[in-house]
Amino acid sequence: MIKLVGVVIVIIGLLLKLNPLLVVILAGVATGLAGGMDFLSILTTIGDAFTTNRYMSLFVLIMPVIGLMERHGLREQAGNFIRGFRNLTAGRIMMLYMLFRQVTLALGINIGGHPNFIRPIVSPMAEAAAAKGKTLPKDLQDQVRSYAASSENYGNFYGQLMFIATGGLLLIKGVFTSAGYTVELGKMALYAIPTAVCAFLLAAVRFTLFDRKIAAWMKDISSETKGGEDK
Repeated sequence: MIKLVGVVIVIIGLLLKLNPLLVVILAGVATGLAGGMDFLSILTTIGDAFTTNRYMSLFVLIMPVIGLMERHGLREQAGNFIRGFRNLTAGRIMMLYMLFRQVTLALGINIGGHPNFIRPIVSPMAEAAAAKGKTLPKDLQDQVRSYAASSENYGNFYGQLMFIATGGLLLIKGVFTSAGYTVELGKMALYAIPTAVCAFLLAAVRFTLFDRKIAAWMKDISSETKGGEDK
């Protein structure tokens, strides 16, 4: 039971809202000592794990960079940029981003995501395109943000399987192989293309209907403003 001391440390650390990284490291060290490992072996194990999964640390590095850029006006600049294009709507921006996400993933390039694209760039662009200089009501603003997030989910989910080396496709191949079925990654990737196209078309319809909802709201706002001026 003493070897479970690491679990206890994690629970207590999270309950006390301590630094998560420090809590996990302390839990690992405590578990290693309880298991009979010497301190040098524990450090070696942690170092090997970090080296093996070093690409995961890129996510940790991206977050503070995005936060710093937001603090210096990235969201505001994205909104200001989109106001110069009158024909762009919130739905069209989401469609363009989804298409961009699917194409890049099909090429094996994963550069999108909620923290580094949707929150600082796509969402403020869509909000600016929807508002057109006016102030969006809170419920409509939340809807724009949720639709922007859905464009990432659609593009990522239905685009990644078009690349033959993606983890999801390799997992499917492994399952089929273990069941005695011979499958080729290239053919599976080709079968993913029609699904991705259908997903894009359905999402485009959804985004277009959302644009109409925003247009109706803009019309109501204009009518209310005109009515107030007549009075």
